[in-house]
Amino acid sequence: MKATAGRPPGQVRIIAGRLRGSKLPVADRPGLRPTADRVRETLFNWLQPAPRGLRVLDLFAGTGALGFEAASRGAAEVVLVEADAGLAADLRTQAQRLRIDDVVTVHAADALAWLRTQPPRSFDLVFLDPPFAAGLWAEAAAALAPWLPPRAWIYVEAPVGVEPVLPVAWHDHRRGATRDVAYALFRTGDGTAG
Repeated sequence: MKATAGRPPGQVRIIAGRLRGSKLPVADRPGLRPTADRVRETLFNWLQPAPRGLRVLDLFAGTGALGFEAASRGAAEVVLVEADAGLAADLRTQAQRLRIDDVVTVHAADALAWLRTQPPRSFDLVFLDPPFAAGLWAEAAAALAPWLPPRAWIYVEAPVGVEPVLPVAWHDHRRGATRDVAYALFRTGDGTAG
């Protein structure tokens, strides 16, 4: 979400679920751009009736807006991975404040290093929204392969006009765009019903 003068807003809100209306602070960090409310609302409409009961991985978590939204809407487990130690500490604080620290786990780690060093587990839904300037989509997508079961969902966000190179096994489910951001939801497996 872009604010005027290139600065991020001071907070974003959780749109729906049991935490609806809760505010999440947005630190002033270079490249930090929370996913806009309208985009999050569209994404979660696409995922209906998910994410209830899903295991969710939010790589490059930033403000945690996507992961906290999934937790609010009934995800069974949400793992947030954030390289900035200060942001990761803020995410832990927010999970405790919102009383969802039994569902949300925060790792202060580089997302790619974390994927390569942790024993792979299955996640039903992954948010892949790296800092745009870093161009990490292809590398992160490749590292995600052992973490994705058949029929997993992957949400990808990129600047308008940039088409990340993603695995051919990820089937395009839905796409959208704002003036600045293109976003897409992919599915592993055969990409058919559901």
